[in-house]
Amino acid sequence: MTIFLQKYLHNSKKSSTFAPDFASMSEQNHYIVDLKRMPIGTHHFDIQLDNDFFTSLEKSEILGGEVAVRATLNLREEDYQLNIAVHGTVFVVCDRCLDPMPLDIDGEQEIWSEDEEANGQQPTANSQLDLSWLAYEIVSINIPIVHCHQAGECNKQMELLLHDHLCDDLDPEIDN
Repeated sequence: MTIFLQKYLHNSKKSSTFAPDFASMSEQNHYIVDLKRMPIGTHHFDIQLDNDFFTSLEKSEILGGEVAVRATLNLREEDYQLNIAVHGTVFVVCDRCLDPMPLDIDGEQEIWSEDEEANGQQPTANSQLDLSWLAYEIVSINIPIVHCHQAGECNKQMELLLHDHLCDDLDPEIDN
């Protein structure tokens, strides 16, 4: 199913019964939903954030990965409720040895359109949702502040360098 979905999203400008006319894939690998053209009701979207998506982002701490995204949008006359669940693995830099390391991601977020309007943004009934970017933000907030390999899994050469520069004894002059 994932391979089919990736092929579909890559060619989403073609007409298909799989996804309605209100959803499209942009050139930047973003899955855009046009709320103005979407019928009222509940809609489900399954997308995949892959290496191409993560590497296309500037200044991201995520080096790559594969994350499945399930978005459920409940569109009403005046507002909407969006639930996005993310599950997968991303690669980040280990804070200790600076080598890439896998990090499991599992998160969920509920978004209400009133929240955006209260923050001074344009009313959402006249806008588009970038589900890929919203999912990326959920992935990002689920990355721990400190990410290190498990003990013994770091780059051995870097561990030796770190060990050589560790200060084992306190300088007695500093304590005075």
